[in-house]
Amino acid sequence: MARRSLVLLLSSLAVAVLSILQPASAQSAWLDEFTTDGEVRADFDATGKQVASLVLDRSSGAGFNSTQKYLFGEFSVEMKLVPGNSAGTVTSFYLTSGETGKGDDHDEIDMEFMGNSSGAPTVLNTNVWASGDGKKEHQFYLWFDPAADYHKYTIIWNDKNIIFRVDDVTVRAFRRYADLPYPDAKPMAVHATLWDGSYWATEKGNIPIDWSAAPFVVSYRGYTANACVASEHGKPSCPAGRNEWMDRELDDTDRLTVAWARRNCLQYNYCEDGWRFPEGFPGECSRE
Repeated sequence: MARRSLVLLLSSLAVAVLSILQPASAQSAWLDEFTTDGEVRADFDATGKQVASLVLDRSSGAGFNSTQKYLFGEFSVEMKLVPGNSAGTVTSFYLTSGETGKGDDHDEIDMEFMGNSSGAPTVLNTNVWASGDGKKEHQFYLWFDPAADYHKYTIIWNDKNIIFRVDDVTVRAFRRYADLPYPDAKPMAVHATLWDGSYWATEKGNIPIDWSAAPFVVSYRGYTANACVASEHGKPSCPAGRNEWMDRELDDTDRLTVAWARRNCLQYNYCEDGWRFPEGFPGECSRE
């Protein structure tokens, strides 16, 4: 009798646990909205959030990209980067219109994390491309260890500006000017990748990947896209009542955090790189 009661109790507990976990898992299956490339490990963490882990080894990198394309929106994800010696690796979260190749006219908004040798600060590279016009990088040293735990990274994109945020702290805004290129017409998909950037990522390529430490793994969770879904015909479909990002510009708090990031974390600003622009800086540099 006692054994039967124990079995019934365990069965009841199992049903209760499943009833708690299943809805959370179903709601968290954001990876279903993406196609994958390379080795992508999908799992759920203890809180029911879906985790997508990208794996880089000698044979290949990995990535995923959204099946939908968007025209403006707010895009966020939590990431835990490669631990230890990640020199030469590049981890990314970005939007692109998908037209690639030298001399093309694609649009793109980048958050790229450049690997480092153990103990060195991690560099976040932010960049904007409009109709093939790029070279607008601001690079920041992160003020925490991004491999020790998950941190939230956000891109807000509307017809006024592009805002980059780290753990809900605004570090950069790229403003729109009527007479300068700006990504406002080409729908873009969301991408995440982990790849070998040995020629560029760490100290301008001086420190390549140490393949003896492979495989390298970076994890993503908590992805959200509050955005206008592009349509092949007609206007984009925008979420009713959830489009506060459409008019989002810097407020007083944002301006303070941008100034703080410039003073304490900014380690490269294209508007100060005269060697790169011998004929003069891009037009927006004199208006910031």
